[in-house]
Amino acid sequence: MRLVSIRSVTAGSKLAKAIYNDNGQVLLFEGAELTNRVLDRLSQLGFTFIYIQDERTDDIEVESVVREETKRQAVKTIKAEFQAIADDIKLKKAFNSDHFSKDFSKVIQAILSDIKKNENALAILSDMFVYDSYIFTHSLNVTVYTLGLAVELGFNDKQLMDIGMGALLHDVGKMAIPVEVLNKPGRLNNEEFRIIQTHARAGFDMLRNAPNLSLLSAHCAYQHHERLDGTGYPQGLKGNQIHYYAKMIAIADVFDAVTSNRIYRKPMLPHEGLELLYSGVGKQFDQALVEAFRRTIAVYPAGIKVKLSDGRMAIVVKQNKQLSTHPVVRIMEENDKEISPSYDVDLMEQLNVTIVETETTLVASSLIG
Repeated sequence: MRLVSIRSVTAGSKLAKAIYNDNGQVLLFEGAELTNRVLDRLSQLGFTFIYIQDERTDDIEVESVVREETKRQAVKTIKAEFQAIADDIKLKKAFNSDHFSKDFSKVIQAILSDIKKNENALAILSDMFVYDSYIFTHSLNVTVYTLGLAVELGFNDKQLMDIGMGALLHDVGKMAIPVEVLNKPGRLNNEEFRIIQTHARAGFDMLRNAPNLSLLSAHCAYQHHERLDGTGYPQGLKGNQIHYYAKMIAIADVFDAVTSNRIYRKPMLPHEGLELLYSGVGKQFDQALVEAFRRTIAVYPAGIKVKLSDGRMAIVVKQNKQLSTHPVVRIMEENDKEISPSYDVDLMEQLNVTIVETETTLVASSLIG
């Protein structure tokens, strides 16, 4: 299968990976023909990339570190528990963590089990889902990324549970934000952004006195928007004033935010999101953590078209977790001509050859030309 830009898909192509909603229902089956009407609808839903069938790359498999069933059950749990919290807030009922902490612990344990069983780099771009609300899937993705980073850094099981709970609940304070602001289908004005910023303090206030939650989880909610140089919120903390767990979640939070579909903004590809993190190293993000995060994620998703530094065109076949910037690729073109048969190259064995462009820039260049 190949991962291609919606703009470059030819009508009549067939979908290589089913698309689901957050209830686990199939919206578009694998093998479905992609008509112009279907492609337009996918674009309206926010998809910029999809997987299509291609006989030259049929053997390329997109493996997800976290199983689809784990993700679907996790989103279902997050959605139900967060909505219950929102209902309690509306009714001005006291916050009670006894109920959901057990359910969230099961979610974290399931995610950790999947991550530890799989040696592949994390790739959430491969998930073909349409969701009702960004906050639920964002909470899941941030948890997956943060736990992947924490496993890479060697934290023990007790620490992993605290980190996972902090990541899963980092945005719980948004349940106190007015729905019209939280779900606004566009950019926020200054006053709306100020209201959104209150979610960090709100989350902390909800969690800090919960008897069966670590106080660290409360501080993750409180500090995940703080930045090393003091430009974050709500307290303007600097450097070591910010808890280490919150620094980890901040990286996962920003990375998922910029690589996710939003109504008002197209998503970045993973390597673009990583470049954004590197641009903030030392000012916003801890360098060692960003480096560890790079080792955790799939920088170039399987199936995407890339251009190599020697001019050859290729498709990413699989990841090298030891060096995620140098995956195994399949050479499809040499000297501006398609070749047959194609052949695979492990870029870890040819470190002088690098990826210089991906599908996004290649498509943009062809449109401009």
